[in-house]
Amino acid sequence: MTRIEWPTLGFLALAYCVWAAALWFATISIGLAVVVAALAITLHASLQHEVIHGHPFRNAALNTALVWPPLTVFVPYLRFRDTHLAHHSDCDLTDPYDDPETNYLDPKAWAKKSPFVKAICLVNNTLLGRILIGPILGTASFFRSDWGSRGLPEVRLGWLWHIPAVLAVLAFVFWSPMPIWAYLVACYIALSLLRIRTFLEHRAHTLNRARSVIVEDRGPLAVLFLNNNLHAVHHMYPSVAWYRLPKLLRDNRDRFLSANDGYHYTSYFDVFRRHLLKRKDPVAHPLWQGPKD
Repeated sequence: MTRIEWPTLGFLALAYCVWAAALWFATISIGLAVVVAALAITLHASLQHEVIHGHPFRNAALNTALVWPPLTVFVPYLRFRDTHLAHHSDCDLTDPYDDPETNYLDPKAWAKKSPFVKAICLVNNTLLGRILIGPILGTASFFRSDWGSRGLPEVRLGWLWHIPAVLAVLAFVFWSPMPIWAYLVACYIALSLLRIRTFLEHRAHTLNRARSVIVEDRGPLAVLFLNNNLHAVHHMYPSVAWYRLPKLLRDNRDRFLSANDGYHYTSYFDVFRRHLLKRKDPVAHPLWQGPKD
């Protein structure tokens, strides 16, 4: 029997419809259109994450086709897929070299940074900084890493497939009433929203299972992030669909909070209150013991 996850398909249809409507709504209010487009782009990025983990169908090629258009413009889906799956090697979580999504640096590399670069990185380790400049720093780091790995076939393939896909998205935008500059602003806002989720997803800890957070938010951001704020639950059960995560947490809350050593926030309001202007982490990995042999 073919498995079809209708909630995920419904959200996919919603994301594309809202995205297209926002482009044409630019003739009425460009500011509102940019905000609505940013929300649709954010939701689409969350749906790409779902596809990476095998949803909504069992057929990987069909799943990929559903989220292939790079609405964020800057992130090739195949590269997102490969780096994210590498990130799910939980023994390497937060590793400055082996975790592609880490926000920590090797302490020796950090010590060699100039005062200006250190100041920028420290600002980026506040939530406000991550929202304002995180997309620039994160995208630059992503590009630099891929450029350094450009000899690998999977990297070349990811970018070669990205070129026609992003040209198709930009052609659709060019054909619409929304100016390209306005669409790029929407992309930036979407990347900023996603930085709210990734800001504290992981922490340095001696136990692998205690490195992922649980933010028990049930508001608009949780919807945009497709419950990926319940990140410890997702890392323990990465194949579970987004709409099943809240019940999984409710039924096993004490076990999850014990497993992740209480790395927990009650809501995103709690996250903003505690970290908008205050750094959660040092930039240098506080427990780093050096590269593995």
